[in-house]
Amino acid sequence: MSLLPRRATRRVMVGHVPVGGDVPVVVQSMTNTDTADAAGTAQQVFELWQAGSEVVRITVNSPEAAAQVGEIRRRLDDMGCNVPLVGDFHFNGHKLLAQYPDCARALAKYRINPGNVGKGSKRDEQFGAMIEAAIEYGKPVRIGVNWGSLDQAKMARMMDENAKLAQPLSADALMREALIQSALESAAQAEALGLPADRIIISCKVSAVQDLIKVYRDLGARCDYPLHLGLTEAGMGSKGIVASTAALSVLLQEGIGDTIRVSLTPEPGESRTKEVVVAQEILQTMGIRSFTPLVTACPGCGRTTSTFFQELAQNIQRYLREQMPVWRAEFPGVETLNVAVMGCVVNGPGESKLANIGISLPGTGEVPVAPVFVDGVKTVTLKGDGIAEAFQAIVDGYVREHYAEGGKLRRSQATAAAPKIIPVKVL
Repeated sequence: MSLLPRRATRRVMVGHVPVGGDVPVVVQSMTNTDTADAAGTAQQVFELWQAGSEVVRITVNSPEAAAQVGEIRRRLDDMGCNVPLVGDFHFNGHKLLAQYPDCARALAKYRINPGNVGKGSKRDEQFGAMIEAAIEYGKPVRIGVNWGSLDQAKMARMMDENAKLAQPLSADALMREALIQSALESAAQAEALGLPADRIIISCKVSAVQDLIKVYRDLGARCDYPLHLGLTEAGMGSKGIVASTAALSVLLQEGIGDTIRVSLTPEPGESRTKEVVVAQEILQTMGIRSFTPLVTACPGCGRTTSTFFQELAQNIQRYLREQMPVWRAEFPGVETLNVAVMGCVVNGPGESKLANIGISLPGTGEVPVAPVFVDGVKTVTLKGDGIAEAFQAIVDGYVREHYAEGGKLRRSQATAAAPKIIPVKVL
């Protein structure tokens, strides 16, 4: 099944990064540092940016945090990191934007949750103050509604009205409708206050996969604002990855979504950058965007009792990703490179021939040699205990030969060397 056409939306500029319209889906992430710690927050933003996050959100929840946003921006600029910063505001954003103009200027976008910007008559006043700040400083906003912080007064009114209907909505359907109405009504209110429509992005996040799909299908059909996708509180480990992938992939397949975040709970001590990698891999494995060379590897079976092929695949994937901050600038197009690391001769040669570079390692009891295929042609055969180092050198050489500016070669134009055997540190 092919991807459906992208949903038509307005284009919103978040700093220098366009979101929506006909531009590729944007990957973003969020820090989990205390924003009042300017050095620590700037460092984590830098790491997320190096991993490939094109927009990074930071929490602005206190005067101490707001006071450091300008300093964080200056530190990032000094590090050569121009990633746009989004301020995540709750409860007191109207005060912080007014009291800390340096913060208001340094942020590239304001994230406003209508459910916790204020209650009763104060809600409109405080929401209005944040929109006025966005207008004054020329910033876009994300109106981000979450099921866990939905406006309870609005929900109560809708429940009362729903109960009077001849065919009332189910509780789940009513919750989804409340989310959508809250987002769209807030966007209309922002426009009424003078914020241009091309400075508004919307999100309606829930934590259940099927609910998220239904909400965004309906939301996407009822507006032309760019949509931020994400399964809120996705969880940690495989559960969070699987749930986020299941929900986002369905919507992206249908052309819905202009920017995504995978909200993973990190394992203790785990890098925050994992959520960036997962978001990129969702888009890349679906054929929507390419970010970094990916490695195809077999799962292993009784023919591959050695762990060598697993270690080689892991090390090559890590090497490719670590090189991307440099390669992205020096070797345009390298993100489309395909590498295969296969564990035996059953599928090894076939998979290796389909990749740009592939290696078929010997399985248990097989002849201890490893043929290497470049653009479908066997070029060398490695053997010995230095196969990993030799294969990495071949990958590195291929990148420099095929993707360097002025020296790119199309795969169909690559000239294959005569196959030969290369002993490497022979045992």
